[in-house]
Amino acid sequence: MSTTYACRVATSSGIGSAAEDRLRQIQSITDTALSLMTSEDLLNELLERLREILDVDTAVVLLVDSSRTRLVATAAKGLEEEVRQRVVVPVGQGFAGRVAAERKPVQLQTVDSAHVVNPLLVQRGLHSLLGVPLVAEGELVGVLHVGKFNSRHFTDHEIALLQLAADRAAQAARSLSTGAERAAAGALQQSLVPTALPEIPGVEMAARYSPGASTVGGDWYDVFTLPSGELGVVMGDVAGHGLNAAVVMGRMRSALRAYALETSDPAAVLDKLDRKMQHFEPGAIATVAYAVCHPQLEWAKIASAGHWPPVLSVPDGPSDTVDLRSGVLIGIDPEPRRDVVTVEIPAGAVLCFYTDGLIERRDVPIDTNLRRLCEAVVPGPPERVCAEVMLSLIGREIVADDVALLTLRRRDSQPPTT
Repeated sequence: MSTTYACRVATSSGIGSAAEDRLRQIQSITDTALSLMTSEDLLNELLERLREILDVDTAVVLLVDSSRTRLVATAAKGLEEEVRQRVVVPVGQGFAGRVAAERKPVQLQTVDSAHVVNPLLVQRGLHSLLGVPLVAEGELVGVLHVGKFNSRHFTDHEIALLQLAADRAAQAARSLSTGAERAAAGALQQSLVPTALPEIPGVEMAARYSPGASTVGGDWYDVFTLPSGELGVVMGDVAGHGLNAAVVMGRMRSALRAYALETSDPAAVLDKLDRKMQHFEPGAIATVAYAVCHPQLEWAKIASAGHWPPVLSVPDGPSDTVDLRSGVLIGIDPEPRRDVVTVEIPAGAVLCFYTDGLIERRDVPIDTNLRRLCEAVVPGPPERVCAEVMLSLIGREIVADDVALLTLRRRDSQPPTT
């Protein structure tokens, strides 16, 4: 906080002891010791100080959820049941929703069901409310509001002081929200990525998943056995990051598995998945490669919804991407049509699926990294292939996007020589 701003607040209505009181109030809000606390502790301590400084009965922080359409009670003093009951307020509705929508202070002199959507505020007997927005780096994070059981008109100084506290709390609130979302997204994604690949006679497999440096995304891979004995192989990437992308990914994974039981045509499975996503998840966009493979990986029928083609490496031959039309992304065209290509897989050959986080870099042409990928994928044990690919394409680099990698090898039918 600048000295000019502090002086303006402190001298807005008088000098002498009144000004000294205001300076002490500002110092309590801007206390550097608060920065040493965790985000959660900082919010709770700030709310407690606000109750004392402003002589109010309640102080509450509500944060915007991942949908950006709702406020969720996250921290409270004097109204702790808001947090325990996980009160939710739609942005634009009621008192807190209005503060969020207008992004400016709102004062309410009469608390009743006509002005608030949270019945707790009425039931507890609150009479007056003052709320201000939490904004960090131009982005709405949430709402901070205080309340009084008796009639109270908040002065310009008190409004400015509450906004000062909100500015201090915004970064902590954003950190808390981002951290919680990242943890939830990470836990969800880890629960959906296979912990162990299935054991299939005649087939070796290995995989890697590396979350991005910024936030968890919607990359996933899947391998499963179909009722026919054939093998289903999936590599997908939901557009976006964070909890929403992870949730959409989980729904897509489950839906694709269900449709895979209905038909062995990979293009038809992707079309069904696309229809489902456009109906139930409008706006969601994803790329997916789906392959139906021979039980011992002698061949693979592959279809793509805008996904990068897999790399095939055969013994005594070149490694190259499969000649596969990318098809339409999931969520784009109401009547998609996708092709299926059948690839013969010789004994000892390796088939490698991946997401764009492995090969896309701002400062490197995509053809360069595709060439490096093909050079790294050679016939050999899948674990070793995965290690070579990650070393060649990632190395020590901090990659912003998620990376998913899945390698399958058809075992050589000939016994190893000694």
